[in-house]
Formats: sequence, C-alpha cells, structure tokens
Amino acid sequence: MSAKAIVTGGAGFIGSTLADRLLAEGWRVDVVDDLSTGSLANLADARHGEARRFSFTRLDVRSSALVDHIKRQAPDVVFHLAAQADVRVSVAKPQFDAEVNILGTLNVLEGCVAAKAAKVCFAASGGTLYGNPDEIPTREATPWKPESPYGVSKKAALDYLHYYRELQNLEYSALALANVYGPRQDPHGEAGVVAIFAGTMLAHERATIFGDGTQTRDFVYVDDVVDAFFRSADRGGGLVMNIGTGVETSVRELHDAMARLCNITDPARSAPARLGELARSALDPGRAEIHLGWKPWTPLSDGLARTLEYFKGRRA
Repeated sequence: MSAKAIVTGGAGFIGSTLADRLLAEGWRVDVVDDLSTGSLANLADARHGEARRFSFTRLDVRSSALVDHIKRQAPDVVFHLAAQADVRVSVAKPQFDAEVNILGTLNVLEGCVAAKAAKVCFAASGGTLYGNPDEIPTREATPWKPESPYGVSKKAALDYLHYYRELQNLEYSALALANVYGPRQDPHGEAGVVAIFAGTMLAHERATIFGDGTQTRDFVYVDDVVDAFFRSADRGGGLVMNIGTGVETSVRELHDAMARLCNITDPARSAPARLGELARSALDPGRAEIHLGWKPWTPLSDGLARTLEYFKGRRA
C-alpha cells in the first residue's frame, strides 16, 4: 500500500519509529508535533534519508489550525499518537490532560472528516483504560474503568471514535498499548521505567523502585508496536485491539534483568509507592492476532539489550 500519512506525535519515540517504517514502505509522511516532549533528533533519519517524501509541521493538536492542516495535506490515513501521556500530570492537571487528549483528538477527527481521510489509527492506553481488572492478562471485553484522568481522557476519545465512525463515516482502529519501550524513549521526561532505569544504570547510579517492586507491567518493544500500527492502516476497522505480550514482569524483575546486562550489583533504592499506580497489568493480544495478523516477536531480554545499546551509543 503506497499512500500518504500524517503522524501526530511523530517526533516521539513511537511516532518517529512509525514514521521511519512508513517511509521504508514507500509512504509519504507528514509529522505533526509541538516538540513539547518529542525531539527533532528522533526524525534525523527521516529528514535526511527520505526528504522528498517527508515533511514536518510544528503544531499543537489543541490548535484549531490542525483541522485546516489535515484538510490541506489530504492524507489517506492519520496515525494519532500525540498525547499528554503522564498519569501523574493528568492527576495534577486534569483540565490540561483533557485539552490535549480529548479536544486534540476532536481536532484530528474533524480534520480527517474535512480531508475525507480513509482512516484514523489511534494510540489508546491499555493499562490505564481497564483500571484494576479482575482478569490478567486482560481482554478487550473487560469493562473500561480508568482510575486516572489520563485513562478517562483516552476512554472518552474512544467514544468519539465510535461516534465519528457511525455518523461521520470515518473508519478507525484503536490500539490499546501496553508499556512500550525501546530506543529513542526519553529517560528524563515522563518516560517509562525501562528508559529511566537505562539512564540511571548507564550513569553508574542506583535506580529507584517505587513501592515494593512487585507491581507488574506488560513490556512490549517499540518495533513490534510500530508493526501493529502499520498493519492497522487497512485492517481491524472499528475495533479496539490490545497491543502487548500478555506476560507480566514485575518492576523488580525488570530492574534485576537490566542490572545484569549493565554488570551492576548494587541493589535499587526504595521509595514510597506512587499514588494511583496499578498493581498488575498485562494485555491479551489475541484480538490483534485475529484481525491484524500481529504478534509480538521481540523477547524482553533482546529488547532490553537493544535499548541499552542505543543509550550507550547516545552517551558515547
């Protein structure tokens, strides 16, 4: 499929990796990002390697100018990854979270309708969407009971996607992402624990574990996630699909695995548990296998090794 895409949030670590994949597949790509958390450095390959088919637009998704921009660009598919993605920020600033994640999504959807785009592929949040579910790994039929403003805003966006599909004839696929990790993730921002541990361990500092470290997460490698987004461009219409491994890994197990790779023997520091943190999270990816033909293929050990090599290269 050779087409044109807009990737919102495309200067982030997932979005930039997706932009690279789309360009490699022959697509034309316009990245929209306000650079509040993303970085142009993540787009270096795209800007220099495929400049004829790549463009970058600095724009906040909250701006009404986004609607006109999407209409002018006339994309076939919009991959909407731009978000306020920090649960702690959402608790402290729920109105800001809603402005970015709900009103920003509405701007994207209005732009898609104006441009007569074929589809929007949306980055949902698997862990926060389901809250504290009874079933682990969690399937999509599990009731949505978010326990943070961030989760609430993502749930609201899914409801709007359904509305726009039913009444505005705009197709969508929503990917409920587990804990994505990999190269380009920011170890200093609102990054996931893998990037944070990588940053501290490679600086020869002791990592910090909040709570007792038994809390679990489903860690899925960024290349696997990008493959799911690419497949969703023309598959999985009208569906929410979990993108994870279905495997629980505790934060302490993660720390110990990364410490071994970094030849670190010092134990982690302990800190009080953070408010609102989920005790367990893992997503059943069975629906994505059926409708996207997708499976995660990167073992955690391999993904961690690649991620650490990336951060070592950055430090060098």
